[in-house]
Amino acid sequence: MAWVLRLFFYGVLVRLVVLFVLGLNVRHRERLPVKGPAILAANHNSHLDAMAMISLLPLRLLSKVRPVAAADYFLSNPLLAWFALKVVGIVPLNRQRRTPEEDLLAPVVDALDRGEILVFFPEGSRGEPEQLAEFKSGLARIAERRPDVPVIPVYTHGLGKALPKGEWMIVPFFVDIFVGETLVFDGDRAAYMERYRSAMAALALEEKHADWS
Repeated sequence: MAWVLRLFFYGVLVRLVVLFVLGLNVRHRERLPVKGPAILAANHNSHLDAMAMISLLPLRLLSKVRPVAAADYFLSNPLLAWFALKVVGIVPLNRQRRTPEEDLLAPVVDALDRGEILVFFPEGSRGEPEQLAEFKSGLARIAERRPDVPVIPVYTHGLGKALPKGEWMIVPFFVDIFVGETLVFDGDRAAYMERYRSAMAALALEEKHADWS
C-alpha cells in the first residue's frame, strides 16, 4: 500500500506540480546517475527541492531514491512521520547526538551501502530564496567514508520563489536546474568541500548566463 501511494505521489502529483505547474528546464541531464549508490548534492531553498530532484530521475529508480531530511522536523508528529518515511521515503538524520557514541551519519552510509540514490542538502536547512548559504562538512565526511560513491553537484534556481521558507502556497515560477560533474574524494575534507563550493558557484554563474532559447 505504501509503495502504491509513493508511486502515485511522485509519479503523478509531484510530476504534475514540478513539470507542469512550475515548468522545469534542465541542463546537463546526462550527468545524472543511472543507478545507485550516488548522491545528488543540491542547494536548499524550498520544500520542493527534494521533489524536483527526484522528478529528474526515471520512475524505474524510484524505489532507490530517497531524500535525506532532519529527523526532528519530520518525525515529531506520528502522521507526518508515517508520510515522510513511507511515502516521501526520507532517510531521517539526527542533527544532534543523543548519546556520545551515536554515529549521526550511519543512516546515510547504510542507505548508500544498499545502493540507494540520496538527495542531500549540504547547507543543512533551507536558506533565503535563491541564495547559497554556507555548506557544512557533512558531505565531505560521507564522501570520506564512501569515496567510491559518485557525488553530483546540482544547482537549482526558482524553487525558492515558487515555495519559499515559511510559505505553503505554490507560486508558478520557472525552475532551472544545472547538473554538475561528478566529484571524487581525494582524501582531504577541506579541499573536497572547496571543490564542491567551486562547482556550485560555477553552476550558479552558468544559470545567470543561460540561454534557453
